[in-house]
Amino acid sequence: MAATRTVMADAAKALSRRDPVLKALVARHGYPPGRPHVPASRRFAFLARSILYQQLAGKAAAAIEGRFVAALGGVVTPERVLAVPTDVLRSSGLSGAKAMSIQDLAEKVSSGQILLERIGRLSDEEIVDHLVQVRGIGQWTAEMFLLGTLGRLDVWPVGDYGVRAGYALCWHLPETPTPKELMVLGEPYRPYRSVVAWYCWRAMDTRLP
Repeated sequence: MAATRTVMADAAKALSRRDPVLKALVARHGYPPGRPHVPASRRFAFLARSILYQQLAGKAAAAIEGRFVAALGGVVTPERVLAVPTDVLRSSGLSGAKAMSIQDLAEKVSSGQILLERIGRLSDEEIVDHLVQVRGIGQWTAEMFLLGTLGRLDVWPVGDYGVRAGYALCWHLPETPTPKELMVLGEPYRPYRSVVAWYCWRAMDTRLP
């Protein structure tokens, strides 16, 4: 099911009937935006962007991304990444580790080890297992791909500090839950945990429960 605005709104309405905290969050923040369809041809670029943005502030990452895309001639594809020398990638601002990660992704997609065109047919768990074969792609990056690129509705990124801190803020917990604790806390919100995560992030952005 595509995560259109209507689907996201229906999920938010269903959650608000289950939990008064979520009802208040929906009233304050409105419904989550729909996830635009990302064609298979752009999935590589989205994954490369996720690697690039790891552990970087937004403005710094955006500047590096601009230079990275320019170094590839304006189009981010496996073929263009593999055709560019490592030092050119590094000169755009990528660390050595990130340059090698994006090159590894390009190699695995080109060889068919990573099948981005067909990945949408897999379950969330299978997609994570498939993507973490790539150097530099861990659980968090795979989950962001599920959320942002594939628009999956029941992703619960317990390793994301913003989600954990946002949950503590909204539900007035005395301490930020650990990933293991948040996994349990998220169970009542299946199959719409992606929507709950969005409200946790929004609460952190505004610092209002």
